[in-house]
Amino acid sequence: MEKWRAALKGRKIIMACSLVIMFFFIITLLAPWIAPHDPVKVDLLDKLKGPSGEHWLGTDHLGRDNLSRLIYGARVSLGFAALIFLSSLLLGVIIGSISGYIGGWLDSLLMRFCEGIMAFPNLVLVLGIVGIFGPGLMQVLLALMMVQWVYYARICRNMVITLKERNFITAARISGSSAWSIIRRHIIPNVQRPIVVMGTLEMGWAIMDISALSFLGLGIQPPNAEWGAMIHEGTSYIRSHPELMIYPGVLILVVVITFNMLGEALSERYGISKR
Repeated sequence: MEKWRAALKGRKIIMACSLVIMFFFIITLLAPWIAPHDPVKVDLLDKLKGPSGEHWLGTDHLGRDNLSRLIYGARVSLGFAALIFLSSLLLGVIIGSISGYIGGWLDSLLMRFCEGIMAFPNLVLVLGIVGIFGPGLMQVLLALMMVQWVYYARICRNMVITLKERNFITAARISGSSAWSIIRRHIIPNVQRPIVVMGTLEMGWAIMDISALSFLGLGIQPPNAEWGAMIHEGTSYIRSHPELMIYPGVLILVVVITFNMLGEALSERYGISKR
């Protein structure tokens, strides 16, 4: 009975988290149509106004509509986090599958390279890369992709080492299938689910990293909206208008917690251990 209750609770959490994430992604897609105002339009006569019928969440220090900026900020925080996740996942799965299946000196070389990257804290390494190429959203995306793929590669490589000893892989090898064909048709489909499940946890970290770098002025540049950059802009008004920091901060908190809860629930449901 307890087992059934736990399973039902897990399904409810997965469903609830999926709906919340879906809602935010729909917001990002429909931003041009649902945002009530231009997010970069400056109107100094309306600066730092409270909530009203025209500006539901008030305005910032330049008279820009807070709600519109939060909606467009979601496009950056969520959209580019998803891009980082998909790109890192694709690269990591391909390299991890090749490394684990081929083995030998190639496996040793790739894994030593991954260990070299993992020896540094993520944010420190990203800051170093952004410092070399200069501030900007594309530089941040490139830096985060260069850091994130190694985790997927190592996880995938460990699973492939176990998988390649299974009977169906041996049968495919005996039948004359090439290494690439075995990786594409048999290896990758069997590692997709656990990698994607663990990737939901990484989505939360990607959003945090994008927001942190934008807060430091290294990510998206003004006047474009992004949640971390909005928090940075609101620091000067933390006493008089704390809502300028609270609004984007709460959204970051909700989205990151939702992704973490989804990842935890999926890990428990499918019996997948986290890295």
